[in-house]
Amino acid sequence: MTQQPTPIVLDPTGSDRHAEHRLLRARGAVARVDLLGVQAWSVSDPVLLKHLLTSPDVSKDARRHWAAFDSVVPHWPLTLWVAVTNMFTAYGNDHRRLRRLVAPAFTARRISALKAGIDELVGRLLDDLEAAPAGEPVDLRERLAVPLPIAVIGRLMGLPESRREGFRALVDGVFDTTLTSEEAAVNGERLYGVLDELIAAKRADPGDDMTSVLIATRDEDGDGSALAEEELRDTLLLMISAGYDTTVNVIDQAITALLTDPEQLEHIRSGRADWNAVVEETLRHEPAVKHLPLRYAVADIPLPDGQVIAKGEAILASYAAANRHPGWHGPDADAFDVTRITKDHLAFGHGVHFCLGAPLARMEIAAVLQAFFARFPEARLAVPLSELEPIPSLISNGHRTLPVNLRPTAA
Repeated sequence: MTQQPTPIVLDPTGSDRHAEHRLLRARGAVARVDLLGVQAWSVSDPVLLKHLLTSPDVSKDARRHWAAFDSVVPHWPLTLWVAVTNMFTAYGNDHRRLRRLVAPAFTARRISALKAGIDELVGRLLDDLEAAPAGEPVDLRERLAVPLPIAVIGRLMGLPESRREGFRALVDGVFDTTLTSEEAAVNGERLYGVLDELIAAKRADPGDDMTSVLIATRDEDGDGSALAEEELRDTLLLMISAGYDTTVNVIDQAITALLTDPEQLEHIRSGRADWNAVVEETLRHEPAVKHLPLRYAVADIPLPDGQVIAKGEAILASYAAANRHPGWHGPDADAFDVTRITKDHLAFGHGVHFCLGAPLARMEIAAVLQAFFARFPEARLAVPLSELEPIPSLISNGHRTLPVNLRPTAA
């Protein structure tokens, strides 16, 4: 059996993610890692990762299948990621039941119906950018990447506009892996407070939104398949937070990639690639989520190199490292190339936990990119790429700010 070196301590600030991902791949298909004090197996080989993501021997239910659950949960900053009760942490029949209840929010027909509203929102955001003072950089993360998805998911879920900014700040806290366990717990309590207020408001005055639909299912369905109260709260948390943060990051990363590589933008303008190609290559090259906690071995899992993931041990899906694996995308896997023939990726997961909101995210990202670069064809980054700071997270993959000059400035 191969002896593993000392576990790689994952950087909670995400300050040099690409070097960390290269280190993970250099250790082989799997590597032992320290995830804020918790031991796990990081999987960065895409073939093995896809196998594990579809294996019945791998679960997302920490309560049932993680041997360390009881000892870790009271003091771990990422407790919310493993202790919620929704389809994100469900296994087997529980997962199928919960996904079936949520799936109606993301049918092709419902997503298609959102297109006109998304285009309208994008247009208004770009109008606001037009009004920005000439010669002053604008923060496109704050002014474009953030407000679009939070407005879209807010409308879908019935989250009042007056509460969206506060909710957004709390969701940011869920992805901030520099918080202490105490800070994370306080953030979680505040987040649930907002959700409880939303549920109470929709019970009193239902609307044409998914929150009202889920509440009606919870309150009226007597066949035992409906959401329990805890599942309702945690399902709303999942849908709103996942629908916001991930889309923000991909918009941020796509704009960054195109503004730092004019050749790629020219591929779009000349017709050699389209906006959907930009979306897929961004999802491959800089996925919204770098590492996704956690999964667990239901039984001993022998690995190709002779190691064994023992029953009850934690598994970390390292999507960003897998997406750039040279065995998948060749020696130029680190390059952003919208003309790349094969842009396959794991940005939305794989198997039964594949992201239900993927079609909506793809629609939003393509719509905002196409409209932005049409409106501001001479936009440029206002600072060198090296000065863009990552958001403080080993999970989420974006920048703190994205300063851009919308038009050329005088020398």
